[in-house]
Amino acid sequence: MTVREQVLFIDDEKHIRQANKQTLELAELNVILEACAEKGLDHLSRDWPGIVVCDIRLPNMDGLQFLQEVHKIDHDLPVILITGHGDISTAVNAMRDGAYDFIEKPYSPERLVKTVVRGLEKRVLTLENRNLRRELELHSAPGPRIIGRTPAMEKLRSTIAQVADTGADVLVLGETGTGKELVARALHENSARRSNNFVAINCGAVSESIMESELFGHEAGAFTDAKSTRIGKFEHANGGTLLLDEIESMPLRVQINLLRVLQERYIERLGSNRTIPVDLRVVAASKVDLREASERGVFREDLYYRLNVVCLEIPPLRNRREDIPLLFHHFLLVAGHRYQQEVPAPNSFQMNALLSYSWPGNVRELRNFAERYVLLGRQFDWSLEKMLSGEDKVQSRSLSQQVDCFERGLIEHALVSSNGSIKDVMAALVIPRKTLYDKMRKHGLDKTDYK
Repeated sequence: MTVREQVLFIDDEKHIRQANKQTLELAELNVILEACAEKGLDHLSRDWPGIVVCDIRLPNMDGLQFLQEVHKIDHDLPVILITGHGDISTAVNAMRDGAYDFIEKPYSPERLVKTVVRGLEKRVLTLENRNLRRELELHSAPGPRIIGRTPAMEKLRSTIAQVADTGADVLVLGETGTGKELVARALHENSARRSNNFVAINCGAVSESIMESELFGHEAGAFTDAKSTRIGKFEHANGGTLLLDEIESMPLRVQINLLRVLQERYIERLGSNRTIPVDLRVVAASKVDLREASERGVFREDLYYRLNVVCLEIPPLRNRREDIPLLFHHFLLVAGHRYQQEVPAPNSFQMNALLSYSWPGNVRELRNFAERYVLLGRQFDWSLEKMLSGEDKVQSRSLSQQVDCFERGLIEHALVSSNGSIKDVMAALVIPRKTLYDKMRKHGLDKTDYK
């Protein structure tokens, strides 16, 4: 249990309320007392982090009526009923209607505490599962899937929101594994094109001999083995978005044809003289500087300027190290749900290891790392000696920079894990409230961003 969980105890007799409050507080539980069920309802909400212990026999609204009202707020909120001997059959029926458990008078303090703790554990699990579902819904819902709170990522999200529905072609630059396809999908899903196809092709994975057929399609008999008509990527993306990943790998001959499509917005299938109009947005992604590539003569300069209407640059993970705790927590939740595994919480040593590594594979490497951690559990090797050896180890940051980054990462991880609860963060980091607020202010952290 943490300091967030609460027990609402409802009984109309003052001495019973006080005695049970003392019992529960000795078990280090937070207790709220109410003399009537009506006032008890005022404390409850769908995300209330606690359970209710309520006497069946109460004036006005009794325990059974109270149970029905609680279910209207949250059917999964555990309600433990206190019964006299004559109410046992009633309590059993109430459990069939959704009560968590009942305690028969007279009961021992141990019986009360054991039942309450079991109910709180169920409540914690319920709320954690709900938070996970929210995370997964956000992960799969239309809109930006770009996670991070560093200035570079805030700027990236802002630019995506600004240009997403304009239809302008976009150039996305970033190292391998930074999330270029996610940016392209965010542009597509935040535009009026979202109901049409999002089509991705990796230009580096298609041989030059079939590149034109892949993009433009072909008619039957256009070349050997072309036995039937084939729709190309341009046509398939008509009305939607086409992602040309690793466009720096596109052959120069095909680049000429691409430039014509971007300018004229029509295509011709191989083996056909008929022009087909296409309405699509092109997002080109590259891991190299295309301007430099054009100066070296391996990428057409006119195509570069045609693509570079809007340029979105994704920073490598090593340059936004403060986002690592948030990203890692997110990937743990997704992997835990995918593999139906318990999600282990990393400790301070492990978080320091994450923050100290340069992540040459960027966000993709961090995601794979999180999946291995979830799958292997206690058998996972956190020494990271191999990862932290040689050039991968961070050496260019000063001691104060590394300390600040580590401190910010720990606080942010605690905020994420506790859904922004300052009390939980204080308990997890063993830090006074004022010191915590001072450090949050120093690092630009706001608890409301994590709820």
